[in-house]
Amino acid sequence: MNDILIKAQKVTKTYKLPAEEINAVRDIDLEISRGEFIAIMGPSGSGKTTLLDILGCLDKVSGGKLEVFGKDVSSLKENFLVNIRRENMGFVFQDFLLISTLTALENVKLPLLFAGLREENEKATEMLKKVGLAHRVNHLPKEMSGGEKQRVAIARALVTSPKILFADEPTGNLDTKTGKEIFQILKELNQKDGLTVVLTTHNNELGSQAARTIYLRDGVIA
Repeated sequence: MNDILIKAQKVTKTYKLPAEEINAVRDIDLEISRGEFIAIMGPSGSGKTTLLDILGCLDKVSGGKLEVFGKDVSSLKENFLVNIRRENMGFVFQDFLLISTLTALENVKLPLLFAGLREENEKATEMLKKVGLAHRVNHLPKEMSGGEKQRVAIARALVTSPKILFADEPTGNLDTKTGKEIFQILKELNQKDGLTVVLTTHNNELGSQAARTIYLRDGVIA
């Protein structure tokens, strides 16, 4: 089996505005292999989130070629990209993006519902236990701390057994101590479970712990 999960060749993303064009990322060459732990770093506006969104098939390239799990997705329509994401990828975001009216368990079960899979309480509960939230299963987001919300978000990303986890500034809204705890969870998912993890971070201390670090500046790999 090919160990290269994602391959970007001269990938470019251009946003066309009325008065100008913005090259968010330019001529990116990158390979991501199974089992890697990668931190994408760089100053604000360097293109970190844009690159992560492209690699995770949340955004389409303007130029170049992107292969995901051996398939050229550069020009695929959104309905095909949706299936690729559902079957292979998990996502964690800085703002948690939990549904405020749903419990932790119900939030974690959502991807199973969207994917047309059985809403298994057992699987969702197992994921919450994995991130240390067995005692918060029936709590609403408003009853949880920021760190607990992010743990729920990680459990939600894991419930469909993704091949790769993308995390965009997963510690950005957390205090230093809690941020380290969340980062440690991601490291353990990689080291113990073999999950491929790609994240963005502006935190040099945390980013330096990744097995591979990619620095962006002005949309290019520095």
